[in-house]
Amino acid sequence: MDVSIIVPLLNEEESLPELCAWIERVANENNFTHEIILVDDGSTDGSWKVIECLRQKNSNIRGIKFQRNYGKSAALNEGFRTAHGDVVITMDADLQDSPDEIPALRRMILEDGYDLVSGWKKLRHDPLSKTIPSRFFNWVTSKVSKIALHDFNCGLKAYRLKVVKSIEVYGEMHRYIPLIAKWAGFKKIGEKVVEHHARKYGKSKFGVGRLITGGLDLASILFVGKYGKRPMHFFGSWGIAFFLFGFVVSIYLLISKFFFDKTGFTQRPLFFTAILALIIGTQLFVTGFLAELLARNDPGRNTYLVEKKIGIE
Repeated sequence: MDVSIIVPLLNEEESLPELCAWIERVANENNFTHEIILVDDGSTDGSWKVIECLRQKNSNIRGIKFQRNYGKSAALNEGFRTAHGDVVITMDADLQDSPDEIPALRRMILEDGYDLVSGWKKLRHDPLSKTIPSRFFNWVTSKVSKIALHDFNCGLKAYRLKVVKSIEVYGEMHRYIPLIAKWAGFKKIGEKVVEHHARKYGKSKFGVGRLITGGLDLASILFVGKYGKRPMHFFGSWGIAFFLFGFVVSIYLLISKFFFDKTGFTQRPLFFTAILALIIGTQLFVTGFLAELLARNDPGRNTYLVEKKIGIE
């Protein structure tokens, strides 16, 4: 199959027929064998009924319905598990992403050799309350992740099939799929300026609160990506540093007590600093030890991506 188009949606009954017809027209014009995977993330309107009707008319359309709203990341992850196309395209259901971009995105994956291509809505038809925080968020994410993208959160992206089968998206991590792919070893990540349309139906499902959750998710994914398989390296290093600091200060106070200053330990503020450092160091070391045990008992810990094998069945 040439291409799989994954569309996560929540209460988008008005836009679905128009979007599917648009995708179908583009696919037919380019002679693509394709599938359209519509993932209903717990809609409370008539979105699922619309999907059922569309499926009856077009066998290329597949539908997945969640029992409740789990979030965009869960919808994308389920779509990734279902996709079969050589190239996987994701786009939002609100008609702000243009299916006309599909052929060019597919070419960048197959001909230019990219593992992932992210859309860049250079000219946005959104209010300033969305565009200004989004630009700040993208700038911070680009600097921290060291991935040169202008629009991490753009719903219009293209992936090599191997990429979506090798990553897991959860929580609100859909904003950081390029970073997740990079941690998984897919480092050829590109960008394409894409057309952005004004919202035609409904209203945005995201508010200002995503800036806070986005920052927390970024910190989480950076930590898990770097120390997820070796937590003791993080907690243990800091634990030893605090413990050694407290130990050295304690030795200094002990020597000072007997040779220089006869003042009692408990009357010196440095004594409490040393005790606090020893306690924090011990707690961090124990935390690292427990985290290491949990990581080693994780069934997926020893699952690594192997690009090639020789002489091994």
